[in-house]
Amino acid sequence: MPRDMPKHLVRVSDGDRDRIVQRIQWAFTEGHLTPEELDERLERALTATSDGDLMPAVAGLPDDRMEDVVQLKSTSGRVRRVGEWSVPRVLRIESKYGGVVLDLSRTVIDYPEIEIELQLRYGSATIVLPSGATANADGAQTEWGEVICTVPGRARPGKLHVRVTGELAYGRLRIRYPRKWFKPRR
Repeated sequence: MPRDMPKHLVRVSDGDRDRIVQRIQWAFTEGHLTPEELDERLERALTATSDGDLMPAVAGLPDDRMEDVVQLKSTSGRVRRVGEWSVPRVLRIESKYGGVVLDLSRTVIDYPEIEIELQLRYGSATIVLPSGATANADGAQTEWGEVICTVPGRARPGKLHVRVTGELAYGRLRIRYPRKWFKPRR
């Protein structure tokens, strides 16, 4: 696509359309839209073919992505979040020589979808999701490792959906549900 192509002519992808739909739904749940406005904006977003068609669907809505972005950095230590913690809408993690463990199974999450962006040079990442949550790791890349996602990748209504993006140069990304521990019978 030429750099000087007008934005109103750029075709939108299904992913772009989905993000706009989620933003409209978020605005409705936050009380920024009436049910009629929700229907009108959703129809506009779902039938859009270009950026010029898509952008009016969110005109005048607050940008939820700008409100809750947290960035964590580590040079040689591990980034670890477990237990009850408040998860932002967008979590960006950078680490040169450390791993990442994010346990979302007992967290407070105020959004239907969150994004986790990983930039890891030497280190692996494990993301533990609450039961029933889904994750899409198509945007995560690794040079000398692997991406293992054992949870469903397609968003489900009413369940948390996590989008994982970024690069792990020499590490593995694993996305899973909590492990179940079995008690011995007596």
